[in-house]
Amino acid sequence: MPKRKIYLEDISLDEAWARLISALDSVGLWQPFPGETVPLPDALGRITAEPIWAKLSAPHYHASAMDGYAVRARDTATASDATPVHLTIGDDGQAKYVDTGDPVPAWADAVIPIENVQLIETSNFKSQIPKSQNPNSPQSAISNLQSAIEIRASVTPWSHVRPMGEDMVATELVLPSNHTLRPVDLGAIAGCGHTSVSVRRKPRVAVIPTGTELVSAGSEVTAGDIIEYNSLVLAAQVETWGGLATRHPIVPDDFDKITAAAREAAQTHDLVLLNAGSSAGSRDFSARVVETLGTLLVHGVAVRPGHPVIIGTLSVVGRPTPVVPMIGVPGYPVSAALTAEIFVEPILSRWLGRAPLHPPTLSATISRKVLSPMGDDEYMRVTVGKVGDRAIATPLSRGAGVITSLVRADGIVRIPRYSEGLQAGDPVTVHLYRTPREIENTIVAIGSHDLCLDLLGQFLAERAPGRRLSSANVGSLGGLIALKRGEAHLAGTHLLDPDTGEYNVPYVKRYLPDTPVVLVTLVGREQGLIVRPGNPKSIQTLADVVRDDVTFVNRQRGAGTRVLFDYEIVKLGLKAESVRGYDREEYTHLAVAAAVASGLADCGLGIHSASAALGLEFIPLFKERYDLAIPKTFFDSPILKPLLDVLNDAVFRRTVSQLPGYDVRQMGAVAAEVL
Repeated sequence: MPKRKIYLEDISLDEAWARLISALDSVGLWQPFPGETVPLPDALGRITAEPIWAKLSAPHYHASAMDGYAVRARDTATASDATPVHLTIGDDGQAKYVDTGDPVPAWADAVIPIENVQLIETSNFKSQIPKSQNPNSPQSAISNLQSAIEIRASVTPWSHVRPMGEDMVATELVLPSNHTLRPVDLGAIAGCGHTSVSVRRKPRVAVIPTGTELVSAGSEVTAGDIIEYNSLVLAAQVETWGGLATRHPIVPDDFDKITAAAREAAQTHDLVLLNAGSSAGSRDFSARVVETLGTLLVHGVAVRPGHPVIIGTLSVVGRPTPVVPMIGVPGYPVSAALTAEIFVEPILSRWLGRAPLHPPTLSATISRKVLSPMGDDEYMRVTVGKVGDRAIATPLSRGAGVITSLVRADGIVRIPRYSEGLQAGDPVTVHLYRTPREIENTIVAIGSHDLCLDLLGQFLAERAPGRRLSSANVGSLGGLIALKRGEAHLAGTHLLDPDTGEYNVPYVKRYLPDTPVVLVTLVGREQGLIVRPGNPKSIQTLADVVRDDVTFVNRQRGAGTRVLFDYEIVKLGLKAESVRGYDREEYTHLAVAAAVASGLADCGLGIHSASAALGLEFIPLFKERYDLAIPKTFFDSPILKPLLDVLNDAVFRRTVSQLPGYDVRQMGAVAAEVL
């Protein structure tokens, strides 16, 4: 078996690009692809390979711009209300009826709109009948008696006439090369006499997923199986960026099979993406495959996520160019998607003759402190919302395997190499995945996690299209602090005050003493112990968490559930240090349930709906009130009205009530105003 390949280097992003460009440029591959001719109906979104010159003028004759009468402008010079002018109608007369788009007679140089003339009845039967009329209709019979028009205002030469070439003149440049064709462009090309157009050939990209542990989507999975979807994401990115993607079947971790797949793909594709196997594990063969088939240029780039990316060229025979570029894409989903954004998109843009895509940017304030690896350029996913006059960027999970962080991300904040990170309140530039308009219409919720917030976001999107709820789970205290710093429109909170037994009000007074806040009840909830099916440890009460054979999973400091747990074990006379797993923290109820389901813990305190979501058992212990803390300035604002309306929506209430452990009787009611 070939030896595994460790990182050759850990070079900067700029150096990685310099090596790639040099290798491609040396064989003529760092330039736009040649053109191919396609019919106009198939050209939308394609990029012109050659300039487009007008074959015909548009219009190619002098055309009437109105329904009316073609005349000589000089014949109308004396017309006024006091001295109206009469012009005879007919091919050999002084006026001729024309519809919009008709050729203007050679003797005429103006058109009078039909609404500006008065028809005169005479016995002259040579009158011009408007061709829009049926010659046998009664109206046409009358028209035969109308052989002149009366006008009461003069017209200037070329009034209401589209002169030949007004739009385009034959031989004129209509569109340059390297132009992305829009719907209106297709009309212009057709209008100047073309039926087809030369556009850049679409780059052909092979996507090869590798890994013995991978199974296709839809397969039954067991422990150790990983559903393969990176190739789906990568292929969709390629198609979005103008390429043609081919998804290869999954290749197991076998050096010879991976080599054969890469060799075959290089024969018919312009770029090969080899997904996974780019790191330094015992089954990571990608670097070795590239060395065997061609030249390894880069193994390891100082970016996160995407650190172990591989860049190389594969040698081919019988093609116009002797090599095909290959990128070894890391296997973690976020790393894979961002590696494609960083490396694949610019290559495709170059071949298609356009500049690399530059998403819109937004100046924002980072909501919390972020530490970043000193030696890497970091691409950090964030959610963004406008709170008052400021755009607030909130970091999402930084795990390279958390694909939902990209789904939820509104944009990317790039933290440069050799930076130690960011401080809360620092200004940042967000490279947006969404439009600035969508950011303007985003309601920012930071605070305690609850499954109802996801439902609330879904109903909001249905009831108020264009409005969006963005949630960040930082715990109840974290939410109140976010409100204090002006970083959120609302915060979910369920903080029990141990001195008064009251929910939320004492904490709002303590943390937001100068901010009027309205507490709106979302739900009443059951909190209890989440255990595995069958309750194998026979856990019955909260006191059981201190047993030597029981491992607990906790919520993070500042979470309302953590506060509740601490309050209740003190009441029982128990000590935190007696709880095995007390220091293991999770940020959501679902994460607690997942820890129990996976066997990492025997139990954890959480809400009933999280237990049911993962098929676990639930031991109810406490009832609590979960509120939305809303600064009064936002409570009265238009941006929150659609969300507050959803709380009074009968269908939403019924949907929540059908989930286990929720009481919706006080939903939408003002629990307190803290002024």
